[in-house]
Amino acid sequence: MNPEDGGLTNQDRQRQTAAEIARKKVLEAYKLKPENYATPEKKPEVKEEDWRKYHSAWQDYYQRYYGQYYGKAAHDYVEKAKLKYEREQAEKRRSLDDIIEQPKTTDSLNTERADAQNSIRAKIRDKAAKRASKFRRSRHFIPIIMGLAIILIGVLFQYNQVIVANAVAYITPGGGNVNEITAIDPNVSSNIGPESKLLIPKLNVDVPITFGSANDQKSMNQAMNNGVAQFAISGASAVPGEKGNFVISGHSAGNIYQNSNYKFIFSGLTRLGAGDLIYVNYKSTRYAYSVLGAKTVEPTDVQSVINIAKQYPDKPLITLITCTPLGTSRYRLLVYAEQISPSYDGAATAEPGDDSANTDLEMPANQPSPLEQFWLWLTGQS
Repeated sequence: MNPEDGGLTNQDRQRQTAAEIARKKVLEAYKLKPENYATPEKKPEVKEEDWRKYHSAWQDYYQRYYGQYYGKAAHDYVEKAKLKYEREQAEKRRSLDDIIEQPKTTDSLNTERADAQNSIRAKIRDKAAKRASKFRRSRHFIPIIMGLAIILIGVLFQYNQVIVANAVAYITPGGGNVNEITAIDPNVSSNIGPESKLLIPKLNVDVPITFGSANDQKSMNQAMNNGVAQFAISGASAVPGEKGNFVISGHSAGNIYQNSNYKFIFSGLTRLGAGDLIYVNYKSTRYAYSVLGAKTVEPTDVQSVINIAKQYPDKPLITLITCTPLGTSRYRLLVYAEQISPSYDGAATAEPGDDSANTDLEMPANQPSPLEQFWLWLTGQS
């Protein structure tokens, strides 16, 4: 490169020289064109070969000048693209070198291990803090939930008699053995054992009867823990086979913690209707009764039991007493029936008794509810 030539290289000067020669040839050929003459008189004869020289000169000029120009431009572009590619590859290699780990020293490994442990501890602390915050936000609901749970348990405990009794009412009652008593022939009274029993085929009831118990509440409850018991009062103290009213009492419900196999024995008593059969085994004789009707009375209305006997003065009757509605002791249900077997012609009549002797007497009740038991204990009545 020579500074006096404007900094051109030898290759550039050669291209310029070739282009100048081509340009001169074009100019020489250009002088042969007719329109380049001043007047028509001066126009010489132009031969076909002169035109060919003219076009050939132009083609040679374009080939030498423009071909070399665009060739150089393409060459420069390729060189720039190559240089850019090499730079990018060098950057990638440097990045890869940075990524590749160098052999770690013991100190670096300990540092990384400590960082990992600190990170785990931090995560545990954050999680614990979040849970503690959530618990603090919700802990004011705990007393409410605990209170509701206590109330619910108390309600279930207090009213367990109602819940269980209604479930048992339409299932085979507990206590007593389940026998094929639906096949009992009411006219058969032979081969009957000496045990006193009450049998109700429709309810699948087969339960012992206790006789001779006092008619106060405590004595009746003790007797009914072993089955059902005779509730003998003045004017209604007959036994099976006697004309008068033979009265039996049994529980329809009891507390779940009460130790008795017969606390639900009369829970299905409301299902008995007119014509249903009741059997009593007494002194090796089976007595059959057909239901006449039922009614609900106040617990203190013992006169209703006596009135049933007065309504049917010449018949042996049986009356079953239990509490109603189920699970409560609010009222008493009386189901009464007449003896249909064996024949009671010539049967003895029970003593009529004195109605005034039943003053302040109340029919037997279910076991008190937990709250009622607590009140009785608190007031010294239990």
